[in-house]
Amino acid sequence: MAINVKSGLENYSDEPRFHFDIYAILEGSQELFFGHETQVNVNIVETVIIPLPGNDEETNGDDELEKCYLSPTKRRGVERRALIWAPTGNELLGDTLNCGIPHTCSQAKCPICRVFGGLITSPIDIETEPKGKPEKRPETTLIGRLTHSGGVAIQELGPEEKQRAMHPSMLTKDPGKEPTPTPFKREYNQPGLLYPVYNHCLSMTEREFSAVAYAFMGALARLGAGNPKGVKIYDAPLIKEDVDEPWIVVDRYLAPLGKRPVVSPTIKDVEKAKKQFKAAAFSVAGRKKEAANELADGNFHRYIGDAAIAKLSEYLIKFEKGELNVDAEIGD
Repeated sequence: MAINVKSGLENYSDEPRFHFDIYAILEGSQELFFGHETQVNVNIVETVIIPLPGNDEETNGDDELEKCYLSPTKRRGVERRALIWAPTGNELLGDTLNCGIPHTCSQAKCPICRVFGGLITSPIDIETEPKGKPEKRPETTLIGRLTHSGGVAIQELGPEEKQRAMHPSMLTKDPGKEPTPTPFKREYNQPGLLYPVYNHCLSMTEREFSAVAYAFMGALARLGAGNPKGVKIYDAPLIKEDVDEPWIVVDRYLAPLGKRPVVSPTIKDVEKAKKQFKAAAFSVAGRKKEAANELADGNFHRYIGDAAIAKLSEYLIKFEKGELNVDAEIGD
């Protein structure tokens, strides 16, 4: 029997494929709660311990430091939900595709699973609307071509603890007849923390990457557990010394010629981290380039700052037209 050595990826268009990367520094504009990875139902945030090099002058004799953490897996989950809950007419995109979490449809034609991946461990029946014969789905593995990384805060600011209370909804109550507010304590990541984050996309068409762009931008306002939520892309001078721009880089390429703007997690000084990010952003093919919003070398294209936001906006519109497929105008 002949052996099939192909990837199994189904093509739905003749668009060329590229690799795409998003590098950004996110800023928490208020306190945020990201649950600890193992302490379930306990109000403790997730942190990471980072070993320090012994010859680092900034360590002050310490051999490790603890930093707050915006976990890539949590960010991935929020981004996927931004797609599942995207509005399309009077429905949600995930509902129209019968695709959710944890029950992904794992179909190659699905714009969500096509980039995020999906898994069906054994054959299942899915309810259909209107009620009819269940949809049968076989055991399926669809490998995602989007990966997430980064998330270690730059500053060495540990979590802060605050007391909260669960208040019953009554406006008035008779003493002793209704429960009193239940106090509890919760840790939060402090406002102003900066989180370098990165998304990497393997061999995608521009239509496929439009889902990644929509998920990345749509998730920013929803990152965090409970309330408050949300981060923004950090703004500061980037190209010009007197003009604030978002600290974000978007790459589209065949060969990875650009130096990757990845901040070392051992750095805890904001200015030093920004210097490292900026130096990498303007380095292509081993050469330092003049600071500009767009850099190119053959098939390698890099968009920086406002140009990166403009480029992502093009993909957002492409996703709206191609997948949400509705007229966005609202009548009187």
